[in-house]
Amino acid sequence: MNESSVRTVGWARSLPMDRGVREARGWAREHLSALGWDKTAPETMDAVLLTVSELVTNAHVHARSAAQLIMSWDNRCLHISVHDRSTTLPAPREPSAERVGGRGMFLVDALADTWEARPCPHGKTVTACFRAPEGTRP
Repeated sequence: MNESSVRTVGWARSLPMDRGVREARGWAREHLSALGWDKTAPETMDAVLLTVSELVTNAHVHARSAAQLIMSWDNRCLHISVHDRSTTLPAPREPSAERVGGRGMFLVDALADTWEARPCPHGKTVTACFRAPEGTRP
């Protein structure tokens, strides 16, 4: 394979509002375990699972829509993408003692190596990327 080729493994799941966050975390955990991250990168796996929870929660609470969760691994970066029906792009907000919520994207910003939000037809997609720690080969 030449150096410009990218080989990716991916999975997708639609999560209705009535079965969202817990199901998303369990589904993601299964796939991360299949990659061996539960043994080779458990701290990164925990960060990914918390990010999955936050992004799916945002889709259900703020966009009031089902969430489409896509995970892909290209041997360098694990991409976690969540699509929802809202066109409003998220932004991290500093935590406040005045608000109960509003910390989701602040957490994603702290946990992920990178993240971005993009408008797309019928909503937006938020993608967070995680590199495996040095010395691990998931």
